[in-house]
Amino acid sequence: MKKPILILIALVSLAICSANAQNKDEFKPSGKPEALIFTDFSNTSTGGKSQNKFEITRAYLGYSYNFSPVWSGRVVFDVANPGTGSLQYTAFLKNAYMQYQKSNLTVKFGMISTTAFDVQEKFWGNRYIYKSFQDQYGMNSSADLGISAAYKFSDFISADAILENGEGYKINDADSVLKTGIGVTLHPVKALTIRGYYDVMSKGSATQQTEAIMAGYSGKKFNLGVEYNYQADYKLRKGQDWSGYSAYGTYYFTPKADIFARYDNLSSEKIGTAANAWNKSKDGQLFMAGLEFIPVKGIRISPNYQLWSPRDNTKSNISTIVMNLEIKL
Repeated sequence: MKKPILILIALVSLAICSANAQNKDEFKPSGKPEALIFTDFSNTSTGGKSQNKFEITRAYLGYSYNFSPVWSGRVVFDVANPGTGSLQYTAFLKNAYMQYQKSNLTVKFGMISTTAFDVQEKFWGNRYIYKSFQDQYGMNSSADLGISAAYKFSDFISADAILENGEGYKINDADSVLKTGIGVTLHPVKALTIRGYYDVMSKGSATQQTEAIMAGYSGKKFNLGVEYNYQADYKLRKGQDWSGYSAYGTYYFTPKADIFARYDNLSSEKIGTAANAWNKSKDGQLFMAGLEFIPVKGIRISPNYQLWSPRDNTKSNISTIVMNLEIKL
């Protein structure tokens, strides 16, 4: 657990040393607003029943500002359905951080994006349609309070470390437990990406540990990605272990049209002498395929089909036809 912290301290020290030596070329501070909206229409069928609905699943509203060539700040609010209570939409503070970036070093402090699955999410590329594996099933949060540092040693290898609260961006620090994580990204050849990640946090006799590895190939006409994720003592509860893998790919007909597919498999383990796996009611498999069109810059449209097959054979499959839309301003 100490190694990621030591690496983080070393990378931050590099940032401080570099900051003292930054050049004083003329620079004009500037900022810009940003907005990203996910909306869709879906038809969901399960157990002989069907439901139609329009919804806005996410609206990210923010502003970024460059104080100097190396210092910047960013704030983003996430407006979404909280999933509980009578409120239809609630605004959460998704990002609010300071960033130092110079040459091959990047340091962030505040409410930052986590590093657990950022490479996987970018490779998947369709966040407006479906979250990446760890995010979708709750193994890790996409943002949290903390500090992170990343350094690109060469075109072949880069590394990153993070120290965070561990509760995610919707909950302030509820205890003194911190999560530390470290990741390494390799590019053996330009089109190939290999990523390994590990994080850990402990409380009492429980030690939550996340291990993830992914490999992806990105070519001119297609990309392919596969990842495996394992987590022990989920939410610091002894014995709540689970794992899963995800495979996804996209074929580009033109720069404005492509076809994609994805497969997820999530499973959990039994605790002690329990008859069933602890997460059996939510374990299962996802099958997804669809088309994507980009009529103009900033708009993405995807008609797609999603099938969720529960591990629990007493439950019915969930079949969904969706028209997803992303608007980026």
